[in-house]
Amino acid sequence: MTVERSYDQKSTSMFKNYLQIAWRNLKKGKLFSFINILGLSVGLTCCMLITLYIMNETSYDAYQKDADKIYQLGTEFVGLGNFMKLPNTPAGMGETMKNVFPEIGQTARLAPLFSEDKTLLQYREKSGESNSFYETRGFLADSTFFRMFTYHFIEGEPSAALSNPNTIVLNDEIARKIFGNQSALHKVIHISSSTNGDHDFLVTGVFKPFDKPSHIDARFFMSMAGGKIADYIKQQEGDLATNNLYYTYLQLKPGADPKRLEAKFPAFIERYAGKKLQAVGFNKKQFLVPILKIHLNEEVKNNITQVGSPTYLYILASIALFTLLIACINFMNLATAQSAKRSLEVGVRKVLGAERKLLISQFLCEAILMSLLAFLFAVAFTELFLPVFNNVSGKHLSFTFSNNILFILAFIVVSVITGLIAGSYPAFYLSSFNPARVLKGRFSNSLSAISFRKGLVVFQFIISIVLIIASVVISNQMKYLRSADLGFTKDQQIIVPLHSGTSKSLYASIKDELQKRADVINVGASLFYPGIANYSDNIFYKDGGSMQEAKDIKMNYIDTRYLQTLDINPVAGRIFSDAYYAADTSGTIIINETAVKTLGFESAAKAVNQKIHSTFNGVTYNYNITGVVKDFHFEDLHVPIGPYGFMLNQPPQYNYMIVHVKPGNINASVQGVQNVWHTLNASEPFDYSFLNKDFQKNYDAENKLSDIVGDFTFIAILISCLGLFGLATFSAEQRVKEIGVRKILGASVAGIVALVSKDFLKLIGIAVIIASPIAWFIMNKWLQSFAYRTSIGWEVFAVTTLLALLIAVLTISFQAIRAAIANPVKSLRSE
Repeated sequence: MTVERSYDQKSTSMFKNYLQIAWRNLKKGKLFSFINILGLSVGLTCCMLITLYIMNETSYDAYQKDADKIYQLGTEFVGLGNFMKLPNTPAGMGETMKNVFPEIGQTARLAPLFSEDKTLLQYREKSGESNSFYETRGFLADSTFFRMFTYHFIEGEPSAALSNPNTIVLNDEIARKIFGNQSALHKVIHISSSTNGDHDFLVTGVFKPFDKPSHIDARFFMSMAGGKIADYIKQQEGDLATNNLYYTYLQLKPGADPKRLEAKFPAFIERYAGKKLQAVGFNKKQFLVPILKIHLNEEVKNNITQVGSPTYLYILASIALFTLLIACINFMNLATAQSAKRSLEVGVRKVLGAERKLLISQFLCEAILMSLLAFLFAVAFTELFLPVFNNVSGKHLSFTFSNNILFILAFIVVSVITGLIAGSYPAFYLSSFNPARVLKGRFSNSLSAISFRKGLVVFQFIISIVLIIASVVISNQMKYLRSADLGFTKDQQIIVPLHSGTSKSLYASIKDELQKRADVINVGASLFYPGIANYSDNIFYKDGGSMQEAKDIKMNYIDTRYLQTLDINPVAGRIFSDAYYAADTSGTIIINETAVKTLGFESAAKAVNQKIHSTFNGVTYNYNITGVVKDFHFEDLHVPIGPYGFMLNQPPQYNYMIVHVKPGNINASVQGVQNVWHTLNASEPFDYSFLNKDFQKNYDAENKLSDIVGDFTFIAILISCLGLFGLATFSAEQRVKEIGVRKILGASVAGIVALVSKDFLKLIGIAVIIASPIAWFIMNKWLQSFAYRTSIGWEVFAVTTLLALLIAVLTISFQAIRAAIANPVKSLRSE
């Protein structure tokens, strides 16, 4: 017992001794300690911020009570060629499956308000005053939705909230906006929706969103029953082949195997939809996606919210790891570079009996102490810069000690491991010195140590240069996306939503008034416009063909001025116009060049005045091609241009008005459109957006990635430069007498600067040569995700090389010039 106590006291005393020596060494080498701690803290801060981001991306819907049992039912079309997997099904699919498969305990449907990007909500006060608001992210939901999904209700009962027709559940923000501090429950609001019609809704619930991510980012839910969609569902009752518009969720019973259930789907489809699918000329498969995997499932895109990218997470994780690695390399480099200063200490301690393992422990203790100090700074930096990171990434990440205890503990472990990794080579290297040689003053940095340091510098800058090239390529692609010719005029186009019955009926009058304005070039209207989701399509075949040979074509329903407003011009035939309105309302269609090829016509000219047909529910509809327009990007540049068609909207019930105004004072033009709107439609608020900005929203993920990569590239370069600065400082100190002799012998300042700098610049040159092909391979693969992309030209590598060399020169030059202009008398005085 006495022996154990003595051993514990000895261990404690030894540990205190290690800490005291470590602290003295930190204070003795203030500059190098500062560089190491700053580099490690910035590296750890990057890791923390990116880890918070990755944790957020991988935790979507994890808070759902029955997350492990809920699956989204998806559809894969067979025989249409240009379809991806979709997260949608027909309206009756879920309920029919529940009746057939005993494994399914409950189903729920969710329908987006797909004909609008925002919805008009109106509430009339007792005083008669009406408050109107446009709100986004509204959905139609089944009565079972809140029994399946977990929501925090602050008013109302979740299980019964949507049980009755024409009921609505709001989030607390909308409820406060409309009703202030009053209870929202049992209030009636009027909703005007292009998708669901104009109806009154009874508020039956208010929920407070969880501060956790979900692929369902709804702000309000309307009952599926009681509107235009309910009538449409009744018309399609029993149809499990077409109208795949609904998000369907299945909650499986405990113990049910989703793989075995999926294996039964082909027979189910054949039995309940086989004949209809054969009639329409294609087939389909159903599949399940666990809700925990929806957000990062790139196979099923265009979900309720934009799916995340595992590739982007790997990129960010790599940046975090490499940034920390660069900081570790700085530590190794500076520690081994200072080995001469520590050599006498090591020699004396070895002569006095210190074993090598104790010396290793001492140096590792110093490294761990430094990394833990860096961790404390990193925690402070993370809290300080998190709002900036949230702004760049578009997330709402939070970092508090109470909610992130495991995260902090994990990073304490990471910090210790970082200290061990960073201090391992210096510890083993320094502890290996021969005391006899050191004490005789014969110590010098070995060739292997110098080569190792140079290798680490090269590795550091390989990472930095890869990040620089990645930033340049991503930036170039973003510029390309902003400036690419989309095939239509995107600038000076004002988009005004027409979501209520009143605004739709007033469109003709509003258009006529706007056309009188001198600053208005044209006014058109449509169901959809380029860049937003287009949910309408049809399946066509040529004369002599059948539905088995039919091709799917996206459709838009427009007025006679829509194409002229966007400057979408014909390459053959003609486009719709007021002059041909009567003729064009009866079975005419305009298609794009890709549709011509898809349908099998020899050329655009030969397609004009040809017939195409579509058969649905035993009825064949015939259309005459009056014109072919040039291809244009109705979707973003991630995907190639597909077949597209236009018909006149009959009766005229448009979702959007587009006003093309002349270049000049855009604010004055918007004000003019607003004045016309309020003159003719005083009861509804005026809302608008710009076509070019709406189209660019499709690249939000890439823009955020560009910003994040750019910012962390800057940080990685900063850390690399800190290490380079430290090594340049040490190199100048080591060669101070050599420089003094050279100055006395007539060497110029420029010559001495070149002498001190050239070795480092050679290392940067080697890093450029190695990094360039690596970066080209990685970024070329990233560009493949775009159907239309910029190229990686030689100028990217030329600019990157010059930038890397310039950064290195600026980093080294301060110490090089300082050494070159130093008084040689002072340098040589000791001799």
